[in-house]
Amino acid sequence: LSSVKPGGTFLLASPYDADEVWDRMPDEVERQIIDKKLNFYVVNALKLDHELKLGGRINTVMQTAFFKISGILPAEEAIKALKNAAKKTYGRKGDAVVQKNWDAIDAASDAVKKVDYPSQPAGKVKMPAVVSSAAPDFVKNVTAEIMAQRGDALPVSKIPNDGTWPTATTQWEKRNIATAIPAWDPDTCIQCMQCSLVCPHAAIRGKVYDPANLKDAPETFKSVDAKGVVGKAYPGYKYTIQIAPEDCTGCGLCVQRCPAKNKADPAKKAINMADQIPLRAPEAANWEFFLGLPEADTSKINPATIQGSQLKRPLFEFSGACAGCGETPYVKLLTQLAGDRLLIGNATGCSSIYGGNLPTTPYCQRSDGRGPAWANSLFEDNAEFAFGMRLTADKLNAYAIELLDQVIAAEKAPAELKAVAEKIKTTDQTSGEGVENMRVLVAELKKLLGDGSCCNVCKNLLGVADYLIRKSVWAIGGDGWAYDIGYGGLDHVLASGRNIKILVLDTEVYSNTGGQASKST
Repeated sequence: LSSVKPGGTFLLASPYDADEVWDRMPDEVERQIIDKKLNFYVVNALKLDHELKLGGRINTVMQTAFFKISGILPAEEAIKALKNAAKKTYGRKGDAVVQKNWDAIDAASDAVKKVDYPSQPAGKVKMPAVVSSAAPDFVKNVTAEIMAQRGDALPVSKIPNDGTWPTATTQWEKRNIATAIPAWDPDTCIQCMQCSLVCPHAAIRGKVYDPANLKDAPETFKSVDAKGVVGKAYPGYKYTIQIAPEDCTGCGLCVQRCPAKNKADPAKKAINMADQIPLRAPEAANWEFFLGLPEADTSKINPATIQGSQLKRPLFEFSGACAGCGETPYVKLLTQLAGDRLLIGNATGCSSIYGGNLPTTPYCQRSDGRGPAWANSLFEDNAEFAFGMRLTADKLNAYAIELLDQVIAAEKAPAELKAVAEKIKTTDQTSGEGVENMRVLVAELKKLLGDGSCCNVCKNLLGVADYLIRKSVWAIGGDGWAYDIGYGGLDHVLASGRNIKILVLDTEVYSNTGGQASKST
């Protein structure tokens, strides 16, 4: 509340009523309210949303509350103006929709309550740190400051001077924006993993693991014997579906998609929505334990199946995309299939906003540090931008192979070095397993090359050796880029015959700029 003037007004949308909210707020916030002598109001906007079936939208409620307490207009005049605006906005959707908004306006006006707070903080809640103490120094010193709305105070010296920003930083946000989150029923679950597949934010995941790993599990951690496709691939293992309670957006897609039915209660599935607040602390501990469980050996299951793909760790998580986003599940799946070698050229649009917007980055890394490399392009030239990545990777790969040939042909080259060079040239990288095999060979090659000081060939080979590992290059963007403004480049890139792939997030509309029609509308 640092920006509120003394004597100002503070309106809080809260699940707690006026007589309870003071015991639920951090002392640091309450001290500011007291010292600035603020007029403090609360409204349970979500309760009204549920009662009036507004579809998860509280804008009408909050707008009404604002006008009631701001004094900009007399209360009766403000209510009348709001109802006229609702009729103008929603009139074409029918009288029932207009009436719902009118009911919300009336209810909100009655629901706004002033809090008569005491002269001292309640002393029951302390303001948590912006990020965990386990976060990297850059996240604590830079990212967290931007998250806390203090970015303008950061010195330029703390900003990366080459324009690159670290990945895997959304995991530290813990936005807690969901009021309800999925709860897993292991007895009903059929282990299809469709919930994980459709989750837009990678906030619900599955793992299989040796039962011995449950030794230090939290008391509320759930597990069940692996069965079906998963059980055949991992006999004797345990299986868990775990939710990240502080990262979930509460969209409910997992519940919609779940095909399992509870035989005792057909209204329930293997995934059911439950209030987030009582689940937050125990499920956060369960999530932390879940992340520490070893990743499954995915060579035992076909990665082209739902279960096979979803047992691979997503390398795109907790983005700022809208709750229920229809685009991000596909981006997430791409990172599960090829994220360790992925180069992405991204067209400006929704995917650039949730993909690389400050202060955090949803693209992340495996435990060995490998993950997608991402860069944003202009709206109109993304196909060419990604094509440049492909050409560069191909050129450096060809140069590396040329240098390998020189090593093989050199009389003085050690036999061991020549043998590794020969293996590299014949290794098949059409599968993920082949890529991993190549990584082992390239690591061995670099070890044999040492610092490359023996000759120029070895020195140059050391600099491009990583390009011997196959890169998966993708151009990603919306239909506005692919079918409209950028199509003149996209068709030429496709016609080039080069190994570049295009992912069109075809929402059939210009989603990021207000919903204008595109060629796929």
